Amino acid sequence: MAVSKDARGKGADRRRINRATRGRYGIRMLDQHSQHWATRSMASTRRLTAILAADVAGYSRLMGADEEGTLDRLKRVRRELGDPTIAEHRGRIVKTTGDGLLVEFQSVVDAVRCAVEVQQRMAERNADVAAERRIEFRIGIHQGDIIIDEGDIFGDGVNLAARLEALAEPGGICISRVVRDEVRDKLDLAFDDLGEQSLKNIARPVRVFRVGAQPSRLRAGETPAVQPVPEPAALPLPDKPSLAVLPFQNMSGDPEQEYFADGMVEEITTAIARLPWLFVIARNSSFTYKGRAVDMKQVGRELGVRYVLEGSVRKAGNRVRITGQLIDTTSGAHIWADRFDGGLDDIFELQDQVASSVAGAIEPKLMLAEIERASRKVPGSLDAYDLYLRAWALYHKFTEASTVAAASVAAEALAVDPYYAPAAALIGWCGATQAVQGWGSLEVDQIAESVRLATQAIETGKDDPDALWMAALTLAVLAGDKAMAVDAVDRALTLNPNSAYAWSTRGWVAALRDQSDPAIDSLQRAMRLSPLDPQGWMFFGGMSAAFLVARRFEETIDWADRALRAQPRWSVTIRLKATACAHLGRIEEARDCVRVLLELQPRFTISGWATMYGAKVYSPETMAMHIDGMRKAGVPEE
Repeated sequence: MAVSKDARGKGADRRRINRATRGRYGIRMLDQHSQHWATRSMASTRRLTAILAADVAGYSRLMGADEEGTLDRLKRVRRELGDPTIAEHRGRIVKTTGDGLLVEFQSVVDAVRCAVEVQQRMAERNADVAAERRIEFRIGIHQGDIIIDEGDIFGDGVNLAARLEALAEPGGICISRVVRDEVRDKLDLAFDDLGEQSLKNIARPVRVFRVGAQPSRLRAGETPAVQPVPEPAALPLPDKPSLAVLPFQNMSGDPEQEYFADGMVEEITTAIARLPWLFVIARNSSFTYKGRAVDMKQVGRELGVRYVLEGSVRKAGNRVRITGQLIDTTSGAHIWADRFDGGLDDIFELQDQVASSVAGAIEPKLMLAEIERASRKVPGSLDAYDLYLRAWALYHKFTEASTVAAASVAAEALAVDPYYAPAAALIGWCGATQAVQGWGSLEVDQIAESVRLATQAIETGKDDPDALWMAALTLAVLAGDKAMAVDAVDRALTLNPNSAYAWSTRGWVAALRDQSDPAIDSLQRAMRLSPLDPQGWMFFGGMSAAFLVARRFEETIDWADRALRAQPRWSVTIRLKATACAHLGRIEEARDCVRVLLELQPRFTISGWATMYGAKVYSPETMAMHIDGMRKAGVPEE
């Protein structure tokens, strides 16, 4: 903005600066250019001072409900409490703007004493007032170098005080670190450290503290006695994992990006809510924390959740970066964190992509956190869900003994709850795993029991995607019922389109149906959803099987190697690699694979494999391709 040289021009420009830089609370926020102009004014001076900014929480709501009554009550509060208390503590009211107030103090101690007394006396006045009619102030205090010009004050110190006030809760006080350091040895108050906060229009993060006490009524010169604010009773945790998705912070400095950040959270909440084993707090409750600096343990107590997902959105040009982190509210530990970059060409598509990625990525992390929690519980207190988690943890060890133990613990879960579908599905899947790995000698009745439990899981777990995908794999492998498997996994993906395991199952079933392209597409989707999944070797093995069906043997070997690096005991992938190597004429490499296969499964034979499940699963053409490759590789016939 060009500044006129004549006096009339200066006055006009000054009025324009006043209007252009006036913030939400009527406080002038100077940009670099207007600060430079102000410092050149002959009437301007500088001094170090304490700035107190206050406003009425929920002012628009109060005015909408009762405009005249609210104005009358606010004037009475100012007349009877606010102005006298400020004067008593030697403060100077710089300006008032409807619900806002800006006050200057020569002493930081006076500013904090004044704020504490105002909030205490307001609490007393509101004791008998209905919650929806209460006038409650939010107060922020900072000490800094300011510019005084014609009775008004300017500078980052003013801006910072206003931002601190916006962080305060109704009836609360937030102060900067410099204020805390100045008063902590002079006033007997408790301070809650809210950590470093990135505040709009403030260049560097600011360490913020909440005055965490409600002292008795103070007079100038008195020192408050500490009376910690009583915490509200914690809500009990639900009987299944619980999570709240908090509003993401808009780091762009662009208010127009608020809609994008809020929409992002809504999409993520909807995606995560599809997990039936997870209790997700509704968006309306989570959004009560918007614009507030919160303690995650406090959020956990107030919402009754074990986990919280928080994040931020930062826009630069036509690109946007979204970060997210998953936190255990009981310990404050970070379970997962990641970031996602994309273009704003199609906002809705970007929101869908990020929501799917976040939901897919945190599902296995949440499951692992729940498994760890269940492993610490006293055995006598375990319910069906805890037993299922313990069984799943045993299955992840992927040994013969651990698979048998997993089925046993899952059976205990079924004894507690005979209709608990995930436990029934896991028992069936353990049987399928034993069959393909050659662990033990499964009898016909044992295979039939695994198939029965998989069928039961589909019947009783129609709304549980995890039960459905496990049952689908079991039926495809042990019964060769690929039609029912397709129906089950399709329903799983309808319930939770962000389940990496369900997409992996769809890929495996498609490969067993000689549908290589759909198989590859589904498995790639699984890997995108959960790129660091601890069970990712299942995805890699599925890709190897899909490329073998397509007779793309080089890629079969590449994906088999990836799977075997992650899980070297998986004999299925060793067999796939041996077959592919044999068809490429790499006979020595194929025979090396067979030697490893026979170390893991000494009784493995072509006829045994074909009888157990090969003929049930594969088409005649694909069956012939497998058998031909295994013969060339040197797998025993009988």
